[in-house]
Amino acid sequence: MSSVATDLQPNTTIPGAPAPLLHVQNLVKHFPITSGIIFQRQVGAVKAVDDVTFDVFPGETLGLVGESGSGKSTTGRTILQLHRATGGEVVYDGQDLTKLKGDQLRQMRRNLQMIFQDPYASLNPRMTVGDIIGEPIRVHNLRQGKNAVRERVQELLGLVGLNPNLTNRYPHEFSGGQRQRIGIARALAVEPKFVVCDEPISALDVSIQAQVMNLLQDLQEELNLTYLFIAHDLSMIRYLCKRVAVMYKGKIVELADTDELYENPAHPYTQVLLSAVPVPDPEVEKTRKRLIMDPDFDYSEKDSSLTEISPGHFVASSRAA
Repeated sequence: MSSVATDLQPNTTIPGAPAPLLHVQNLVKHFPITSGIIFQRQVGAVKAVDDVTFDVFPGETLGLVGESGSGKSTTGRTILQLHRATGGEVVYDGQDLTKLKGDQLRQMRRNLQMIFQDPYASLNPRMTVGDIIGEPIRVHNLRQGKNAVRERVQELLGLVGLNPNLTNRYPHEFSGGQRQRIGIARALAVEPKFVVCDEPISALDVSIQAQVMNLLQDLQEELNLTYLFIAHDLSMIRYLCKRVAVMYKGKIVELADTDELYENPAHPYTQVLLSAVPVPDPEVEKTRKRLIMDPDFDYSEKDSSLTEISPGHFVASSRAA
């Protein structure tokens, strides 16, 4: 198949699609490595995110997958400016978030929220559920008066499937799945349009994971939300996401529609990841040949530009067929 070299620009990932809600262009986030105790000097840098480009379109769920340490969570946090970008652009609603500061950034954050991975560490144990969910409402002045805030908190608790009368309880009085629902309610309190879901089910029991996934889908349809869904569970990604970006060592090595990616993976790293996904058929599973990462093979991409090998299917240039 002949390849058509092209930089990943708005509207190239979905033919005929509307303008992207979020455009990430050449995003870079490096963490400095320093030496010395009193007089510190930088001796290097960890390239957590290294020249990442992609679009997220209104109402879709874009999956971001890769092994631990590949830069997925750092990408999500840098998009929301929880980490300030070393370079690149994050354009939302015509504004580059990397250039916003102070009140401008605070106001913009109402439109972009995050559901954190750990439902235990992400909730303040000294605050009641009512205060946790009500705090962003008060910060952004979305309701006036204590009664109005309390009513909104109760509405949000009901929205995520919890008893609205539990506002005076503390996080330790809830299970892990219930705590994650509280985290979801907090993210929705400011009525965002874009939500980064940072492995929101990885810390939960398997029996609870499906409930939370179904909740996220229902909320997306009801509230017209757009998700960036970060995960390492490829079977869950296929169930939830319309498109998938595969990340390795801070770079996106492949990006495609979900069915296309799973049926025709083009990058060797993607092929290794997919071969590790179990098949729910014992007979097929016994005869499957699993791919193992070759320690002598260089999966990294010095040239991170993407080449379109079929409509909407992009792969790192050096691997394109």
